Amino acid sequence: MHFDFQITSSEPLSFLARSKRLFTWQEALEYVKCLPYGRNKSRSDFSLVLKEEKGSCSSKHAFLKALANENKAKDVELILAIYKMNSDNTNIGDVISSSGLSYIPEAHCYLKINGERIDITSKDSSLDKIEKMILSEESISPEQVVTYKVEYHKSFLKNWIKNENINSTFEKVWKVREACISFLTNSKK
Repeated sequence: MHFDFQITSSEPLSFLARSKRLFTWQEALEYVKCLPYGRNKSRSDFSLVLKEEKGSCSSKHAFLKALANENKAKDVELILAIYKMNSDNTNIGDVISSSGLSYIPEAHCYLKINGERIDITSKDSSLDKIEKMILSEESISPEQVVTYKVEYHKSFLKNWIKNENINSTFEKVWKVREACISFLTNSKK
């Protein structure tokens, strides 16, 4: 897929991108994709992706969507999806299976550019492994990764536990989920 534009806005993220010698969308996309996976110090400061030189699926994709917004690129959507996370489709070792669960619904962000899904969480990211496991998908604004994504995910998990008669509490399932994210973070260092 070829989609590109010049980063010409004088707004903060565009200025920061140009200071890193990122002058086009494609340059920014490739640069962010190669940054290590990791949570930033603040979920609401998308500039930290470039300043800390790392990011999660939320921060990396929210940064790129905000950068597209600053440059009036209309064909870029930020997507919040819930998918069935397991050790076959996500590098989480045996964390889920050792908990007795076959999967956990996980929130994941990626972009849709002209309707095509793009995942730049890491240089090895591909939506191929999770595409058939997506349970829900919606377009969100970059700011929604701060609170809305977390609240939506927690609500989804609580309903899943109830509707699927999962023999566990939300707190225990969330703890397993956090262990998965920790495993994923440590394996990408």
